[in-house]
Formats: sequence, C-alpha cells, structure tokens
Amino acid sequence: MSNNTFGKSFSLTTFGESHSNCLGGIIEGFPANLKIDYALIESELEKRKSSSAYSTPRVEEDKVVFISGIENNISLGTPIAFLIENKNVKKQDYENLKTLFRPSHADYTYFCKYGINASSGGGRASARETVCRVVGGSLAKQFLSLYQINIESEITKIGQFDYITQRNQAEEALLQAKENGDSLGGVIKCTINNVPKGLGEPIFDKLSALLAQAMISIPSAKSFEIGDGLESCKRFGSEDIDHWNQDFTTQTNHCGGVQGGITNGMDVVFSVGFKPIASIHRIRAINPQGEIAEIENNGRHDCCNLFRARVVVESMAALTIADFIKRAK
Repeated sequence: MSNNTFGKSFSLTTFGESHSNCLGGIIEGFPANLKIDYALIESELEKRKSSSAYSTPRVEEDKVVFISGIENNISLGTPIAFLIENKNVKKQDYENLKTLFRPSHADYTYFCKYGINASSGGGRASARETVCRVVGGSLAKQFLSLYQINIESEITKIGQFDYITQRNQAEEALLQAKENGDSLGGVIKCTINNVPKGLGEPIFDKLSALLAQAMISIPSAKSFEIGDGLESCKRFGSEDIDHWNQDFTTQTNHCGGVQGGITNGMDVVFSVGFKPIASIHRIRAINPQGEIAEIENNGRHDCCNLFRARVVVESMAALTIADFIKRAK
C-alpha cells in the first residue's frame, strides 16, 4: 500500500498531483475545542508561495477549504479534511515530455513502480504537494503553541557559500544560475525551542530518526544532520561531550537536544540539505526505447527552492513534535 500518511497519533494524510484539479489532506489527532487561527494558516501558505526572484513563476491562490472537523471556527476533535484547488495549471508546457523521462526526476522511477506516470508537472513527486504539508504544519504549530513550543528556520548555505557571512557572493551565484537556466541547492537549519524532556521512543522510533524521515521526505532533500552532525564525527569524544550544568541543562548542545533518540530539554537543532532543482532549462531526456535527446524544459520551476522550503521544513518539524506529544499522553 502506498504510504501517504505521516504520523501515528497526530497524523497528516495528503493526496493530489501538481496538475490535478485539487490537492488536499486529512489531519487526525487534532484536539477538540481549539479556536482555529486562519490568519496563521494563510501567512504560512504565503511563505511557501513564489515570493523570491529565484522561485517558480507559477503562482497559485492556495485558498484552503475546510470540509470537516471544524464548526464555528472551533475544532471538533474529529478528522479535519481540507481541499486546495489548482488554478494556475499549464499542461501544454509538458507536451514535449509526454513520452520522455527527465534526468534526476521521479518520472522513470514512478513508471517503474506503477507502469504509468503523470504526463505533466511532476505529478505526486512535485513540490506542489508540499502545500498540504504546510496546512498540516500550521495546525500542528497551533497545537504546539499550547506548550509554548516555537519553531524557527534559516538558510545557512546556498551552493558553496555561507548565506550568513557570504550573502553577496551567494546572491551573485543565484543570479548567474537564473540567467543560465541553471539551479542551486543549499542548507536550511531549524531550531525547535521549549521541547519537553522525554519525547521520543527507544530504538526505531527515536525522535531524531522520525525527524530525519520527515525531512528527507521533502522533495529535493538529500541530507539530514541532528545537532552538529558531521562536525561531531570529526572530534575527539572529550571535545564533543555535552557536559552537565547542575540544573540538568548542558553547557553545549552538540547533540541537538536529543540523546538516545529522546529529547533532553535543550533546543532541538537540525539541518537539512537540498540538492539543486533538476528541472533546469536544457536537459537530456530518455524515451522508453532508450533513445536520448536534448530538449528544452519548458515547465515553470525554481532556480533555488530554499526560500520556499523553509516553511515546509518547519511544518514537518511541527508535525513530528506534535505526534510525539500526542503519543506521550
């Protein structure tokens, strides 16, 4: 069975393709009697839209229609279902790709699995799908606000440049990529404040493991590091240990707030690496007969998706923490 659900006690199930009539989802585990903050949902969706000069020119209204689980703006405790209509669809941009598999895309792998793949827009593998994650994440954030849990993200790297200390060089590289019909990836760092101690399960459902699953499920995500990640692997143990303070906080947070897969009360800190978008202007595609041809990729794509991906990272983090809080009850 295809797995389109994330979470156990607080879960999000999504459906829809990039160019289908609509996308949508079902959220289960959201508590009853909470007032829904629609303004927060709209502001989160705005962050995912094409607001950067390096984002796709496809602009969708992204108006959410809730069809169950809410009455008079108050949650009922039953499944919350929602729909988001696709209005700015241009299937004609993919006419030259109908019988071709693009390199480094999911066209071929979906075909191998299902014997068919969406003829336009990347189908279910498109980042368009993440709009549902943002709706789910915005509701998860509202649930987490009951525990004063806050989630923040920042871009730390674009291409080979540190986006904090080398902003000008990064912007120049982005401009060059856009002019050349190319793309750039990078890294997003995320920090979760006020996480309760003791969240996470031993062995296979470690909080760090589920966070990794959540992040790597995002389109174009290629790496996940908790705490100092690979930098920790380069140190002596004496350098990497997080020594205690008498109040059970730690003097450092190399572990990223997770020990043995369970939160220790420090901030949960992790980073997600995103590869450059494979949908560049000119690509070498292949047909089912194994014939390769260089063609123009006419679809509307991001030059760099990091600016839009931040809220998706935060949303998946919110869904993960919300699920573990519900499990702990």
